[in-house]
Amino acid sequence: MNTHTSSLPELKFAELNLDPHLLKAIEKTGYTKPTPIQAQSIPKVLEGRDILGAAQTGTGKTAAFALPILNHIIKKPVRLLPKRTRVLVVSPTRELAVQIYESFLTYGKFTQFKASVIFGGVGQESQVRSVAQGVDVLIATPGRLLDLIQQKHIFLDGLEIFVLDEADRMLDMGFLPDVRRIVQLLPAKRQSLFFSATMPKEIQGLADSLLSQPVHVKVTPVASTVDKIKQSVMFVDKARKKELLIELFRNSELNKVIVFTRTKHGANRLVETLLKNKIMSQAIHGNKSQNARQQALDNLRTGKNRVLVATDIVARGVDIDQISHVINYELPNDPESYVHRIGRTARAGHSGVAISLCDAEEKSYLKDIEKLIAMEIERNKEHKFHSDSVEHARVISKGKAKSAIESRDNQRRFKSRFKKPGSKQQSGSDGAKAFSKPVPQHKLPPFKAKQNDW
Repeated sequence: MNTHTSSLPELKFAELNLDPHLLKAIEKTGYTKPTPIQAQSIPKVLEGRDILGAAQTGTGKTAAFALPILNHIIKKPVRLLPKRTRVLVVSPTRELAVQIYESFLTYGKFTQFKASVIFGGVGQESQVRSVAQGVDVLIATPGRLLDLIQQKHIFLDGLEIFVLDEADRMLDMGFLPDVRRIVQLLPAKRQSLFFSATMPKEIQGLADSLLSQPVHVKVTPVASTVDKIKQSVMFVDKARKKELLIELFRNSELNKVIVFTRTKHGANRLVETLLKNKIMSQAIHGNKSQNARQQALDNLRTGKNRVLVATDIVARGVDIDQISHVINYELPNDPESYVHRIGRTARAGHSGVAISLCDAEEKSYLKDIEKLIAMEIERNKEHKFHSDSVEHARVISKGKAKSAIESRDNQRRFKSRFKKPGSKQQSGSDGAKAFSKPVPQHKLPPFKAKQNDW
């Protein structure tokens, strides 16, 4: 396998052999130099090579595959066939699918091509019509794609290029069986581009089955956080988190903010609190309809709302320009989610701020995060809700804490069985045997967020 790293000399887009119409569109976006993954991937995709890209969101990987794909469409025009697509991009979420679709439209604005995006959560009629006469590029989520294939509205026999984006998130969301079913329907002769932020063994296995002699491109490991993000943590009692959050919003510099919670219900309740304090906000999570989710994103983009309260559904793959602050109202139990969350700010050359509110129960999460990013996050004690007891709380895993409580309760139960009212502990062999036996220690599995709580 060929491996390329980010040590290549700096290039300009004009040096990547892209069509002038694409260069004109790139110029309109204000970009002049490709990111490392773009500089490494675009020439190889233009050569027709398969790509295994280890890159997270925010590295510019959408353009890394969209630009050379559009170049291919321009250079090799064909007559579109009904219900067929030349290019298929499979994405894990509706938000990311829409974003990829919009990127294709942006970069291809001066070219003639036809694209469509399909996803679940909405009626399929307009999506079926959009692919009826055939398209150059189809961006799809796995479930809706398989539905339309089963209904014979889409056929993949004419596919030239297949892109699997955010493969590790497909695994997290339980979509890997659907992805494998899609791969089985692909023609043997095709070009495949595979992108994933991390490479667990299941994803590596899928890549091995999908790719042919791929070029391996690796940039920005998940453990690295953007240098332009100013990170801090505030220790606060759990009961006072809302007060601290409201206090933070008294600062006018927090003008376009994403606040992350762990649960959908927590996001809804937090929006109610913010609205009562005249802070315009909306929630976005898995229980919201597609239209409501898109409206919430648009309202933040346009400035109609100041805050988007979100679960980890938008921690990856959603790109909103000039997010000033990311606030972790609740720290994630998965440290990699922290990296993805704060990556919503400091994009496209801008700086950003990430603030985390940490209560005593979350100290272990903070410890795991700092271990992953290999640095201690700055402690901000200059706020009136600072809690010394939280700051100096001993880090105890949930499993050990639960075990200690159960052990204490078991001791009390056993003692009560061998004690008469108003007397000392019962004597005799039964009582002695009971106290001589070790108290069972129960271990709980590590806490894991439920998928339907996004």
